[in-house]
Amino acid sequence: MATEKDLLVPSDMYLKSGIHIGTKFKTRYMERFIYKVRPDGLSVLNLQRIDERIKVAVQFLSQFAPNDILIISRRENGWKPLNALHKTTGIHVVAGRYPPGMLTNPALDIYRECKLVMVTDAWPDRNAILDANKVGVPVIALCDTNNQSNNIDLVIPCNNKGRKSLGLLFFIIAREYMKATGKIKEDSEFKATVEEFTEE
Repeated sequence: MATEKDLLVPSDMYLKSGIHIGTKFKTRYMERFIYKVRPDGLSVLNLQRIDERIKVAVQFLSQFAPNDILIISRRENGWKPLNALHKTTGIHVVAGRYPPGMLTNPALDIYRECKLVMVTDAWPDRNAILDANKVGVPVIALCDTNNQSNNIDLVIPCNNKGRKSLGLLFFIIAREYMKATGKIKEDSEFKATVEEFTEE
């Protein structure tokens, strides 16, 4: 059982962002991450499982240079966090619609070779997932309780729709990636703030 000090950020910071609040619908795959269902029918995700999966994702991400990673968000609430992540880590991002063929067609100007793809929502970002699968690139996906897990190598359970939730999540990933790759030694050296990652 992880204690408070083992978490990447204090539990009240997670709770305030709503990172654990799921939807009323749950897929069979996502049931394993659900802690309880509230009286209003919304599923509540297990904070420790969220924290554990973010740690695993960062370990995975830190094996690659920023140029070799591509993070995509069709969902508008992910645009500001992604741009802030790009600014702080240099990781390539697509904030907006994923351009078809970006990973699969070398004849296009937008073509990119990458070694890892991450998406903010497996459904709107499904074309990027399919292209990553075609070229044999592993996929990390943020998944809410209503997401399927097909064609995904690592699922991070979370509220992948909320501004505060996405802001906090990408803030943590940026900071931990910088630590894991040796760019900074401790949290205090990370100069960006959660606010820079979060839409008002």
